[in-house]
Amino acid sequence: MKAFHIAILCSMALGACKANKHQADAFGNFEAVETIVGAEGTGKLLVFDVEEGMVLPADTIVGWIDSTQLHLKKTQLQANIKAVLSKRPDTQPQLQVIREQIARQQVEQQRITNLLKARAATPKQLDDINAQIAILEKQYRSLASSLQTQVSGINSETQPLQAQVAQVTDQLTQSRVVNPVKGTVLVKYAERGEVVTYGKALYKIADLSDIILRAYVGEEQLGEVKPGQTVTVLTDMPDGKYKEWPGTVTWIAAEAEFTPKIIQTKEERTNLVYAVKVKVKNDGSLKIGMPAELSFAKK
Repeated sequence: MKAFHIAILCSMALGACKANKHQADAFGNFEAVETIVGAEGTGKLLVFDVEEGMVLPADTIVGWIDSTQLHLKKTQLQANIKAVLSKRPDTQPQLQVIREQIARQQVEQQRITNLLKARAATPKQLDDINAQIAILEKQYRSLASSLQTQVSGINSETQPLQAQVAQVTDQLTQSRVVNPVKGTVLVKYAERGEVVTYGKALYKIADLSDIILRAYVGEEQLGEVKPGQTVTVLTDMPDGKYKEWPGTVTWIAAEAEFTPKIIQTKEERTNLVYAVKVKVKNDGSLKIGMPAELSFAKK
């Protein structure tokens, strides 16, 4: 009876060992594409709706930097432009005077032409009126050209001011803190009310919905893996078990490197390996830095 019990226990232990037996093709750690969002302006951080662990959508305004001085500067520049443009001559009234003179002379020209046909006027009278009309037309063209030159010169004076307005407008846009990518806030570096400067890091964010396993394979394993291939990722579970995740190979290094020291023994660190990236759909339980194993065999 005792021998029978021992046999049963041995069989159970052997079965458990076989159930948990697992041969990994590669080992690695999870990582994500992390983005550090910095301030694009300088001033007090008036609004900053960011907390660690918060999931933010892309292209969302999450903060405002004080832009009072920029608004005042823009108002001043616009007033300067208006003052410069007020110096432009009013061309229409000046030209209208000459147009009316030409119109009267043309009426007189028609009258003398009719009198000449009736032999009640001389050709010299018609020549004189034609000459007067020609002089007025030259005066009109000269005045129009002169006024246009003045207007163009004054308009050109406003171009540097217009450029400054555009610059300030862009700076006003940069006073907003816009979240660039969808993801989870990993680290918060600033608080509302702080004075920030251009380029100061405000927070770090990463999209954890798809997480990347960076693993390393030997040269003899390269023939078993290729971009786009579906593989199995395994993470540790309680009682020595594993949880399986479907993954897709997205990248294989073109050059070999020495095995990273953090995951191999001293002897194995002298081996050359190739880095591989595997994208895994994350349900929230996979974290950056978590170790995992990789199997190329189909499950």
